[in-house]
Amino acid sequence: MAAEKSKTYFGVDPRTREIVIGTWRMRLPQSRLLRIAIGCLLILGGILGFLPVLGFWMVPLGLLVLSHDSAFARRQRRRLAVWWGNRRSTRRR
Repeated sequence: MAAEKSKTYFGVDPRTREIVIGTWRMRLPQSRLLRIAIGCLLILGGILGFLPVLGFWMVPLGLLVLSHDSAFARRQRRRLAVWWGNRRSTRRR
């Protein structure tokens, strides 16, 4: 039980509808259209990352929000997570 709590996780928890990044959690709205709008706005704001307040950090967060509803975004996020995990495991050896 204690091992599960210390495990870091990245993604959307389907049971609680929360974005989870490590130990940080944020609830998503229940409305599908609102989640899609938030995800698109985060991506568009991230494209303008050179401006103050907006940042490039918004693009991955927007893709994470969209991956809850979009199968394409979910596949791409999972592919990136597997690639990143493989990359980290080969560097640790």
